[in-house]
Amino acid sequence: MLVPVVVLGLVSLGIVSLQLFEREATKPLTLHVKPAHRQLVHKHVHSVLQQKCRPGNARRSLLERLPASGHVTQPFLGNNALLPDDLFHFPPPFGFRGLRDKLEEVLPLLPASEASQQKDGPEACRRCVVMGNGGILRDLQLGQLIDRFDTIIRLNSGPLGEFCGDVGNRTSIRMSYPEGTPCQWQDPDPQALFVAVVYKAVDLSWLSAMINKHAVSLWDWLFFWKKVPDRIPLEPQRFRLLNLQVITETAMGLLQYPPPRLPAWGWDQNVPTLGMSALTLASLLCDEVSLAGFSYNLTQQGTPLHYYDRLPMAAMLQQEMHNVERERELLRELVKRGAISDLTGGLHCSFCRG
Repeated sequence: MLVPVVVLGLVSLGIVSLQLFEREATKPLTLHVKPAHRQLVHKHVHSVLQQKCRPGNARRSLLERLPASGHVTQPFLGNNALLPDDLFHFPPPFGFRGLRDKLEEVLPLLPASEASQQKDGPEACRRCVVMGNGGILRDLQLGQLIDRFDTIIRLNSGPLGEFCGDVGNRTSIRMSYPEGTPCQWQDPDPQALFVAVVYKAVDLSWLSAMINKHAVSLWDWLFFWKKVPDRIPLEPQRFRLLNLQVITETAMGLLQYPPPRLPAWGWDQNVPTLGMSALTLASLLCDEVSLAGFSYNLTQQGTPLHYYDRLPMAAMLQQEMHNVERERELLRELVKRGAISDLTGGLHCSFCRG
């Protein structure tokens, strides 16, 4: 059963990738930010950083939406990981069905697993920011404020470099699957963690090669739908493997999707975006969680999709894996309830009115 899942998943991902990259040849998109709006955003981010940190706030708020039992407590899998049977109920990205042997080969290469952080008091309270790659970040000049958060989680190949004025230049965690990982590593901090997300069997082989500084086999290259890095310049102890129960909790718990199934072609729209899964991960690592650069507003199809390229928002209409409207609805609710903060106002901009 594993081969059809892998092949169909690759086909679906490949089609999405081709459609998106074809769109990248369109004329450059611009986003003009009024100084008054930029000032409001900066004022809002300052207020988030200055407000009293509430230990366990984000995780507690998410747990209110989840069943009473079966919560994820182990964000990463390592060399001492407990592997419950339900970790193997579903194929990637919801579990490791059919991959137990391959998983057990990779785990000894990784540091020991840790449970989600337990806090003793306010002095240990930590603030996370999950950096989306949305075009809404352009010209907001939030870089210095972003760098003040305790933990900064970046997604896929979201670059720094020339964009650091808007997105900062610190990275605590870069979370990605092989095809999303930057081929030219730009995170200057040698203490940054790389969190690997498994979407297919070959992703585990790739992770093993990256940790061991080995070449990826020619056979494995056939299963990637896009060029992937052949090297990540981090020490082995800086690698982590995401517990795929994080994605399952996000999908079936927070978003209330039905259990995954493989339809006749491609996927149901039941795979959370990496940003949604990063929110769940952040709730396990930090007390207060903020989002920046989250703005999948499909009614504004001509606005920039990303802060670093020319894709329009309309490109998201072509993808088949994610239900971005459902995610947007959930995130808006979490922001309104104070479970998380939206720094850039793409979800619920209460501060935009001043």
